[in-house]
Amino acid sequence: MRSGGSRFVGAATRRIARGIDLDEIVLGLCRATVPTFADAILVYLRDPLPVGDERPVGPVVLRLRRTDRIPLDPDTDSGRLSLLPSQPDLSPAVGGGPAAELCEVEAGGPLAEVLRGVRPVFGDSQAARAALPELLGEGPSVATGQRTVLAPLRGRRRVIGAAVFVRRPDRPPFEPDDLLVAAQLATHTALGVDKAVLYGREVYIADELQRTMLPDSLPQPTGVRLASRYLPAAETARVGGDWYDAIPLPGNRVALVVGDVMGHSMTSAAIMGQLRTTAQTLAGLDLPPQEVLHHLDEQAQRLGTDRMATCLYAVYDPVAHRIVVANAGHPPPILLHRGGRAEVLRVPPGAPIGVGGVDFEAVELDAPAGATLMLYTDGLVESRMRDVWTGIEQLRERLTATARLTGPNPPPLEPLCDEVLDMLGPGDRDDDVALLAARFEGIAPSDVAYWFLDPKAQTAGQARRLARRALARWDLDDLTDAVELLVSEVVTNAVRYAERPITLRLLRTDVLRCEVGDDVPQLPRLRQARPSDEGGRGLYLVNRMARRWGATRLSTGKVVWFELAMPS
Repeated sequence: MRSGGSRFVGAATRRIARGIDLDEIVLGLCRATVPTFADAILVYLRDPLPVGDERPVGPVVLRLRRTDRIPLDPDTDSGRLSLLPSQPDLSPAVGGGPAAELCEVEAGGPLAEVLRGVRPVFGDSQAARAALPELLGEGPSVATGQRTVLAPLRGRRRVIGAAVFVRRPDRPPFEPDDLLVAAQLATHTALGVDKAVLYGREVYIADELQRTMLPDSLPQPTGVRLASRYLPAAETARVGGDWYDAIPLPGNRVALVVGDVMGHSMTSAAIMGQLRTTAQTLAGLDLPPQEVLHHLDEQAQRLGTDRMATCLYAVYDPVAHRIVVANAGHPPPILLHRGGRAEVLRVPPGAPIGVGGVDFEAVELDAPAGATLMLYTDGLVESRMRDVWTGIEQLRERLTATARLTGPNPPPLEPLCDEVLDMLGPGDRDDDVALLAARFEGIAPSDVAYWFLDPKAQTAGQARRLARRALARWDLDDLTDAVELLVSEVVTNAVRYAERPITLRLLRTDVLRCEVGDDVPQLPRLRQARPSDEGGRGLYLVNRMARRWGATRLSTGKVVWFELAMPS
């Protein structure tokens, strides 16, 4: 091969290799060959393209993926391309007439034989004369002279398409060395297409993995409003280990979680998913935040010695207007007060999850109504352009400036999240960004009734009287009969097994919620009572009459709750 041809092939293959997705690679082939190597090109690819070791079923179908040609001269026919002297308009790439968009390769036919042979052939060869009409459409035959090259595109395991190179009549025909050039172009293109298809499949899997790992929607617990955002680092690195979650807890409390697994890969996303699932399970046990982080740390160590993550876990109680926060190496949260002051909360930083052998410390802080807690990952505040503490200060200033726009009223939550993300400049997207915002609304003390009751036979009657008085105070007399019946059933079941005082709490929000807590961890289950059984029917009444009901195991026992719709 001449040195000039070698330089052309080197430049062309580098251009092809720069492509990441399918269109970029095919475009690279077209731009590299027209007009330097050919005056026109048609690129056909299998439809659908097989991925990896997939074994396609059914006939092989080729689809015209792209064409390219030199511009036609409007004043003369000398610029027109032709595979056939009598019919120059064969395709958009070679003159304007239609080429076949789809071609079903006949098993054992001439096109199948050329594709199986792998090596490019001249258009005037016996094999190509029969194969080209099958590929391009019936009617024309190949022009005399070596002005057409048909090159199979063979990937790592199979033929995945074909390329047709064409030269016009006023240009020298292809030479035997040009078949070697076409072969190298075809090989690099086919390998690039294979790479692009695999990458596309990985991106699809990664997107699905990321989508399933993050919550589809946030819960809407009473006493707090939530909003969230997630941004990938870039289109070419869409999967990372950042996550957020909001988990309802007994007593109208909610756990707020944000975390970041180190790395950007499907492995990081998978580890994130395992840690998120573990956090949800631990939250269901109603463990203190520092205990949740301790168990997450143990889980990370079980996953591997290099599985590191940061995490912040907070529990908000809308009745007490308090929040308990524990941190494992994560950037501190920011609390935006109702008056517009933004405060970086002083939470012990702790060690990242996965270090092992460290204790985590929790702090309890005020959570006043109207305040907004902002949890985020370091991708929001740290980049090559700034260190993490500079970014945290910029975030605090951004929140303060945004709150000033709405005066004494808190800024709307969704626009506030968008405003926060706007602080990211073009050079600030080095990492994923997860953002969770919680607007504290709280539950007024006047809407809560709470009692401790001794576990004795008279307790059920006492509970009915207390509930009746609370409902009368709230002007909810229409619910008295139903509440008395259901409270009696649930309290009677608690008294039967409890050894310590039980708790009874009524909460008036958009629904009436009743919670009965005891020190017995076994959860009640619906079961069919036998005719001889004295009890076992209480839960059927609860299930029939309540809007919703459930039971949650706590570290100190359990809580059984039910909700009734408020009268209209």
